[in-house]
Amino acid sequence: MEQDIFESVRYSAMCQDCGDELECCGVQALQDSRLRWDVESTCSACGFTIAMHGRDLPSERREQILTEHGPATLRVLSPTAKSAVIMRVLRAELESVLRRVLSGDFSGTLPEMELLARKLRASGIPALSTRP
Repeated sequence: MEQDIFESVRYSAMCQDCGDELECCGVQALQDSRLRWDVESTCSACGFTIAMHGRDLPSERREQILTEHGPATLRVLSPTAKSAVIMRVLRAELESVLRRVLSGDFSGTLPEMELLARKLRASGIPALSTRP
């Protein structure tokens, strides 16, 4: 069983109960080959608390993760890897992804890159998600 991967960010929002500042902690996780986005929020003024689970990662939070943690890249570790096998794993992505993966120029959040690396490894292609 492979290790779960997590990246988190903190941000503020407006409390829906009192209008004061809501302290939010969002976590993108790769668990059991699935990406998750979970948020826990607490208002220090009125005590309002909410937790949301399983939602899609909002684009502004994805950008915040990339800014705070830096992008992770996907590298194929075998120089003899068959492009057809890699394309089977990456089929849901654009065709340009293969060129970017092979050149080491494909990046995203660490959980996103690790999910693709795991799928490649499961197909027999040695791959690693890393940060520069």
